[in-house]
Amino acid sequence: MNQEVCIIDGIVHLTIGGSIYAEEADMLKESLWQYMENGYSRFSLKFDHVDYIDSAGLGALVAAQKRALYFSGEIIICGLGGAVKELFELSRLNTVFKVE
Repeated sequence: MNQEVCIIDGIVHLTIGGSIYAEEADMLKESLWQYMENGYSRFSLKFDHVDYIDSAGLGALVAAQKRALYFSGEIIICGLGGAVKELFELSRLNTVFKVE
């Protein structure tokens, strides 16, 4: 998994690529936690180049969403496609997150 970050108008835009397994899920969660500890609670995660995410990755996203909501923020998921989009739909996570 690789990440690129850009902060615009208080929103953390995170472009993610590759696969998200347990180890990468921990890194993603830790990264989001760090931004929240620094006062950011609004995130746009770009998944255009994510080809796989496992249950640990989905769990990390749900945990981060709960924390962002606690701080009156949110996580928006952008660019879902293929198997990753199907997984979000099957798990109904497309109802937990705003998906664009």
